[in-house]
Amino acid sequence: MYSYVFAGQGSQRPGMGIDFYETYDEAKKIFDIASESLGEDIKKICFEEDPRLNLTEYTQPSILTMEIAVYEVLKKFNKKGEYFAGHSLGEYSALTAADVFTITDAVKIVKKRGELMQRAVPEGVGAMAALISEDIEQYDYKTILQKYDVDLANINSKDQVVISGKKENVEKAVEEIKNNYLSIEAVFLNVSAPFHSRLMKEIEPEFRDYLLQFPIKKENCISVLSNYTGDFHHPDNLIDNLVFQISGSVRWIENMNNLIKKKNKIIEIGPNRPLGKFFLTLGEEVPSIINVRSLYKIFPELKK
Repeated sequence: MYSYVFAGQGSQRPGMGIDFYETYDEAKKIFDIASESLGEDIKKICFEEDPRLNLTEYTQPSILTMEIAVYEVLKKFNKKGEYFAGHSLGEYSALTAADVFTITDAVKIVKKRGELMQRAVPEGVGAMAALISEDIEQYDYKTILQKYDVDLANINSKDQVVISGKKENVEKAVEEIKNNYLSIEAVFLNVSAPFHSRLMKEIEPEFRDYLLQFPIKKENCISVLSNYTGDFHHPDNLIDNLVFQISGSVRWIENMNNLIKKKNKIIEIGPNRPLGKFFLTLGEEVPSIINVRSLYKIFPELKK
């Protein structure tokens, strides 16, 4: 049996998914449905050097479309998943793969999510930074985050967390953390807004209202891990989990541990390979499908 994990924003690249589109009708159909649903040529955004690929409201539906196109090909060959997880935006790919959302609705939902997240904080006002060190929880960096009103955005692995907040506050926090703990490396991320921070809180009610307009197969969510809780979704709290995920921490290390317990073969799907590195810190080797060639490497029996 298989478990699939889906990469999130930041993994995008020009040309993502084009070989799947050209090779498999199932993938072509997903790109066509997504384009029709949004009234935008998602193929152009994904396949060409299109500046919209790095605008959050287009990045999110583009990545989701590419990932679900890949998953539809896997389904064609009876490689369906039993459990699913995704990092931030990738959680919506996971929910779509689990048939909680249709692809038609999912691309609209994440486009709206991206629009709201960008609107919450003007570009340049916020910042995010990765803190990297072996066994990072041995250091009391969280006290410094509290001092400067900076939030813990992503708990990615034993060796990496991401912080988020107002730019000047994040810069001050990073400076003090590096001064106090010389072994912690800090890398500022190229993002347009401080995602998964309290600065996103104001958009949550509007996102909830939008989300509730769509038919949702809540009963299917029990096979999908929640970034917000770290554990599997339950139909009763699915909506809350997705709304609070916007400003809450992505508890990815808990997601990984819960998926590893299921003893399935875990495979990453996305334009790039960010999640496999996090699994390695837990001793789990997770191969990635980023193009048709990597699909055939994992499943050589599918090679055309």
